[in-house]
Amino acid sequence: MENYSTRLAKIQDWMTEEGISLLMLEDTEGRRDKNIRWLTGHPGDALLFITQEEVPSRKINSKAILAAWDINLAKLYAGLSPVMIAAYNDFGRQPIKAIAAALQLFKIPSGSKIEIPSVTPYPSFLDYVGELSGYDILCRNNGANVELDKLRAVKDEEEIADIRKAADITNELIDLLEKNVREEKIKTEADAALFIEIEARKRGCEGTSFETLAAGSFRSFAIHAFPAWTNFPFGEKGLSILDFGVKYNGYCTDVTLTFARDLNPKQERIVNLVEKAAKLATAMAHNETPAKDIAAAVDTFFAKSKKEMPHGLGHGIGLQEHEYPVIRNRSDNEWVLKPGMIFTIEPGLYDTLLGGCRLENDILITEKGQEILTTARIIRL
Repeated sequence: MENYSTRLAKIQDWMTEEGISLLMLEDTEGRRDKNIRWLTGHPGDALLFITQEEVPSRKINSKAILAAWDINLAKLYAGLSPVMIAAYNDFGRQPIKAIAAALQLFKIPSGSKIEIPSVTPYPSFLDYVGELSGYDILCRNNGANVELDKLRAVKDEEEIADIRKAADITNELIDLLEKNVREEKIKTEADAALFIEIEARKRGCEGTSFETLAAGSFRSFAIHAFPAWTNFPFGEKGLSILDFGVKYNGYCTDVTLTFARDLNPKQERIVNLVEKAAKLATAMAHNETPAKDIAAAVDTFFAKSKKEMPHGLGHGIGLQEHEYPVIRNRSDNEWVLKPGMIFTIEPGLYDTLLGGCRLENDILITEKGQEILTTARIIRL
């Protein structure tokens, strides 16, 4: 409960600075928002209303209402958070009715600023404006969504513990994958993908962080193979890529292994360049380092060998497999590494004839430097 209270307090402080009287978050089909889970523990399908005012005549310090589609699930997962739990059915399963009820319950005065999700479609925004004509309705790109992204980029101790556990499970699976490919127990892309799914759940995971990408040697030329996996051979002659992650207590890992067998000299060169790029980037990942500088160094390194990486160098991980900070060489990337940030480093090179190679690990920035959480590697068969 303490962590949820702290997180709510941080966004409420921002609301005070912005003059926002009520903030609405929505996690529904088509408009998913992991911020609700971060603030309450509830895994999904809900609206969350946050204010500065306590619910009148309530014993608990309820400055937020969670309107959940499944109230039984909400009581189980959000029961320790400092929010009032209500059933979405109580509001006719309509967001506008729910926000109107929250305004009345919290006694928000007319004329106050009310912020709704930035992803609200324009026709729906007009409905909010029409139905709540006495309030100043805000729907903006640089509002609460940006502030919450910044807050979630730096993990607290509980989040770090969950990601460490997810990483431990990931590392165990990496070792088993290598063993089973070597022993030919995993022969196809499907074998690899299904093995990860089953073994992750056996170890208490909610599942995988995303659909596993398993690409044998004639499909590894793509950054993200399509389809994600097939029943074609895996780990045969050439370069095979396996990109996966597990989700433990909501928190994700994201790693990529490359399996190399009987490579020709040009393929060996690709592998060596990727390994050196990963070492270069990892060595630079420390507190106060601009994320753009790391990505630029890798781009420069590849350019010296007349190679180009067609994607960013890395990204944050947490409740989602892609979060902030971003590790990419773009002029608009202003992220600077701070203790508590967890992100991937994933250099890769791809060739339609030679195949692809990517090496991805997850890194935690600490006060003393860094902690490499995962043990992904190039596996030479």
